[in-house]
Amino acid sequence: MGILKWPVHLICMFLDLGRKPESSKETHVDTRNMWKLYPDRDLPPINVLTTKPLCCPVYKLLRRGMVPGIFKLTRLCKFCDREPSSCNGTGTCQANCSITSICERSDEVCVAIWYEGNQTVETVCHLPSKPMYGVHLDDYNSSTCEMKEYKTDSGQLFICSCIGEECNENLVFPHNIGPGAIENQVVSVILVSLLPLLVLAILVVASFYWYRIQRRRKLNQWETKKPLKRKGPKGPLDCSDACAIMMDDDRSDSSSTHANSLNHNTEPLPIELDLQVGKGRFAEVYKAKLKQSSSEQFETVAVKIFPYEEYASWKNEKDIFSDIDLKHENVLHFLTAEERKVEKQYWLITAYHSRGNLQEYLTRHVISWEDLRLLGGSLVRGVAHLHSDHTLCGRPKVPIIHRDLKSSNILVKNDLTCCLCDFGLGLRLDNSLSVDDLANSGQVGTARYMAPEVLESRINLENIESFKQTDVYSMALVLWELTSRCNAIGEVKDYEPPFGSKVREHPCVESMKDNVLRDRGRPEIPNSWTKHPGVALVCATINECWDHDPEARLTAQCVAERFREMDDELDKLSTRSSSAEKIPEDCSVSVSDDK
Repeated sequence: MGILKWPVHLICMFLDLGRKPESSKETHVDTRNMWKLYPDRDLPPINVLTTKPLCCPVYKLLRRGMVPGIFKLTRLCKFCDREPSSCNGTGTCQANCSITSICERSDEVCVAIWYEGNQTVETVCHLPSKPMYGVHLDDYNSSTCEMKEYKTDSGQLFICSCIGEECNENLVFPHNIGPGAIENQVVSVILVSLLPLLVLAILVVASFYWYRIQRRRKLNQWETKKPLKRKGPKGPLDCSDACAIMMDDDRSDSSSTHANSLNHNTEPLPIELDLQVGKGRFAEVYKAKLKQSSSEQFETVAVKIFPYEEYASWKNEKDIFSDIDLKHENVLHFLTAEERKVEKQYWLITAYHSRGNLQEYLTRHVISWEDLRLLGGSLVRGVAHLHSDHTLCGRPKVPIIHRDLKSSNILVKNDLTCCLCDFGLGLRLDNSLSVDDLANSGQVGTARYMAPEVLESRINLENIESFKQTDVYSMALVLWELTSRCNAIGEVKDYEPPFGSKVREHPCVESMKDNVLRDRGRPEIPNSWTKHPGVALVCATINECWDHDPEARLTAQCVAERFREMDDELDKLSTRSSSAEKIPEDCSVSVSDDK
């Protein structure tokens, strides 16, 4: 085939002598590209075939493949070195190349390269299987030359390739191509990729929010669907009896019904201290005798004595006790407060309960299911009353939070019900309190019973309900203590406070942070506890009350309603219990466990 090339060229030279070009743009065989791209081939000297006219009939025959034994020329492409162009990177433009080249191989394609820096265009024939400027062309099976930006060995270039006749003359640029186009495309791809994740995140947040709203709505319905009342051995509490004093006396059966009319502005009451029955951080508690006028009779009362330096604690507790709306059968009855200047002491005089506090009682006694129901139900009713914004009679009241709720701050009455005491850290949630006032209330309470949000000082100051939920968490721990000493769970172990041996006897805040915040620890509820249906309901309530999220916890009113409904379902629970766990028919007191 190489032998035939020379005669073809010589014949064409003679045939074209003196002929005028058919158009202003002549078509030539230009071998410059061949010499550059295919140096290993047998090509004629560059000075012979540099610009050979194609008007020769022989070339036309070759073009149509009509000469047997001679290769067929199938591709015409524009072929120019860098030529100035009017291209600006947008729309369509012309390559302005006046030379058309016959590509040597039929599988070559037409290529145009636009140099953005100097606004020039280079057009060539190119074999797509070979790299051009370090990049492989992948979009050449098109009749139009559509520009794409490439990172090449020579920098950023815009290259297009196609297979049409002289298709690299008309260059087509995509929209918004130019400086920063690649970056914009990358941003678009990232945004499109992240869109499903964003939609998913929005759906998750919306679902969680909807769940919380529905849960809160159900809790509110639970609280309000029935009036809160106590159904016990003595029947419902009447509003007129809300101030009755329940006191024990080992020498007299007299009741202190006159105590409410005591004049707090008179001389100190005739009180004789008997023996110390308790000691706390701020005060000591004594059993004492309150003499009745000139007779020999007396009433047994409790006297809480504060030293002079603890005036603030005394005053805070006195102010809370002095609220007439605080009176409730499950809140310690308050008689009066006195300033003993001679002794340099401050006194709080209250009802006395000989059974002592709940922690001491549980240490000495194993309780029955009925005891658990009475003790637990009265506890939650007391907390619900503190948190409520109205009295049992429907009169508006200021909600109060205890902030140091624990078994040693709960007294056990003669009828085996509980009453709350020790309001030294209590806080009245008055509407006049500002966010700053709440923020300055500090991290208070006993570390063992502190809620997670109190341990890390992250209480929501904008929502008063969040303060109440700290009491609910502490109340759950006390309910756990009660359950751990109930014989309905099977084997009853010795009394242990919440978290038992996991922490020291008097753990610090940092130690409790490790257990409650880092490890998300809670006191253990063994599977054996849930075999009794009533205890199982109590355990489920406990789990909901010590939830890590304050807003997910039950309210005290909701827990009180659950205990009230347990009273209504008492017969059903009795029939479903095993014989060993059956609920007693009478409201008997606890079984002593001498240790």
